[in-house]
Amino acid sequence: MHWGVGFASSRACVVDLSRNQSLALGWAAGGGGGGGSDEPCAFYGDIVAFSLHDSGGVMAGLGPDSWWKKTLYVTGGALLAAAAYLIHELLAIRKEEEVNSKDAIILHQFSRPNNGVPSLSPFCLKMETYLRMADLPYQNYFDGKLSPQGKMPWIEYNNERVSGTEFIIDFLEEKLGVNLNTNLSAHERAVSRAVTKMVEEHFYWTLAYCQWVENLHETQKMLSLPGPFSDLLKWILCHLTKGIVKREMYGHGIGRFSEEEIYLLMEKDMRSLAGLLGDKKYFMGPKLSSLDATVFGHLAQAMWTLPGTRPERLIKGELINLAMYCERIRRKFWPEWYEDNDNTTYESEDSSEESKLQTSLQDFSFYSRTGTYEDENSISQTPDTDLTGQSLFDSDVDMEEFTDHEQYK
Repeated sequence: MHWGVGFASSRACVVDLSRNQSLALGWAAGGGGGGGSDEPCAFYGDIVAFSLHDSGGVMAGLGPDSWWKKTLYVTGGALLAAAAYLIHELLAIRKEEEVNSKDAIILHQFSRPNNGVPSLSPFCLKMETYLRMADLPYQNYFDGKLSPQGKMPWIEYNNERVSGTEFIIDFLEEKLGVNLNTNLSAHERAVSRAVTKMVEEHFYWTLAYCQWVENLHETQKMLSLPGPFSDLLKWILCHLTKGIVKREMYGHGIGRFSEEEIYLLMEKDMRSLAGLLGDKKYFMGPKLSSLDATVFGHLAQAMWTLPGTRPERLIKGELINLAMYCERIRRKFWPEWYEDNDNTTYESEDSSEESKLQTSLQDFSFYSRTGTYEDENSISQTPDTDLTGQSLFDSDVDMEEFTDHEQYK
């Protein structure tokens, strides 16, 4: 009897690698649709072993002297079944568990990469940054499980499930009364939404192309997968994702252009963002808005996950105000996110050695900004601030005034 091993799926063009487990990729191809262009694709389904019926007399046709071939078929089928089981065990990242979401925000998202960046997904980073901006305690849950709509990230709150970052924000505003856009006029709200859609429905795809097509080798290094065959699995996942991204981009339309044309579109979007930001502290003025979480989630990918690429050179070169903006957001809302090439620290020079120890990014413990930061009205001098308490990474600092101050020391 012949034996075969295959991948069974209920979705077209999706490769299935484990039973009742969706594999937590850093990104998956997404875009389009309401509620934000969150990644709707994952590898989900069953590995199956099945017998191949000898309906055509294939084995009999081999002749009585072909017993070794029969043995080879049986042995090969057994080995394939064992390999399928091994892959199943390796990719069963976490068993499904009951989550107690009573009065607690449970944030489901992709696993942390190994390069220190919170997420390779701009939407997961957007959502977690928003929760920190709104000072809402939350708990991360890296189970790789998609929402019922096939979205990532998604949240649970009091046994209610909401997916799509736009709908999540609306839900939190209604349930918890938080709103980062209260200071915006009707015109500013319209501008904010228009910029959000440009970033999520257009700029997103150019980043996906750079990350999963042109810069795939570096992206593969950033993925974090456990197990003895992690390198092989990461290679497989990256190349599968590359194919999905190219297919989704072609369906979107942007993927029908050449590489140079895609990068030209990316540069136009980044220059538009730089022009809109100007010398302001945040995109809509001196105070935060939900647009800042959106833009940061995407610009952070160009800033920290695409080394040596055109978007990184652009943001750290000509469009330096965007890089300074990203630094402001990172330092303010991600105190545990350190960069190896940082020349400054969050602590003052007289801080104890213990307080300077780097802490890992938050996993399952509840996180809240409350009590983490000093009052914004207080002045604390750190290596990246002047004597007035203004951050040198704030693009709205009057540098001429600072230079004069240095001359009169």
